Amino acid sequence: MASRLGVTVLLAAIAACGSAESPPAPAGPSTIAESSPSPEETTMLVTSTAFADGAMIPVRYTCDGDDVSPALTLSAVPDDAESLVLIMDDPDAPGGTWDHWVAFDIPVTETIPEDVGPLGVDGRNSWGRTGYGGPCPPSGTHRYVFQVIAVSGTLGLEPGATKVEVLDAVESVELAAATLTGRYTR
Repeated sequence: MASRLGVTVLLAAIAACGSAESPPAPAGPSTIAESSPSPEETTMLVTSTAFADGAMIPVRYTCDGDDVSPALTLSAVPDDAESLVLIMDDPDAPGGTWDHWVAFDIPVTETIPEDVGPLGVDGRNSWGRTGYGGPCPPSGTHRYVFQVIAVSGTLGLEPGATKVEVLDAVESVELAAATLTGRYTR
């Protein structure tokens, strides 16, 4: 008797799911579009063909090799971005964070080629120079953080601006940012 009652309840529940009182399921492509992330919800990403996030940076891109910048690929850059900022630094340097590369007012792109010359406007790195300076840790394994920031407009700073000056100018115009971290040991 109990099993017959259980079957009856189950059949009643199944019938209720298909009854006219159930709200109709949304139909058509609008359901797919509503569930897809909008461009504003998509996270900007920076990657490299030279190394994966968190992996070792090949010698070619360091002071022990050719000291050339690695290729970077950007995805999901906001449509309203008007320029990019690129900063590469070493937060593990003994005297505090060491700035290896500062560039700003870079035209929006999805690819920054390997061994690229000036990008937009070059800022000053911790060596007091402009342009890329590859990993060159004095000891141990250091992390090297490549940060790309999409901004509305341009920063309009003078060539040779420091990372601090660039980041101060970015505060009010940042749209999105992404980082890629590599490691290197000599």
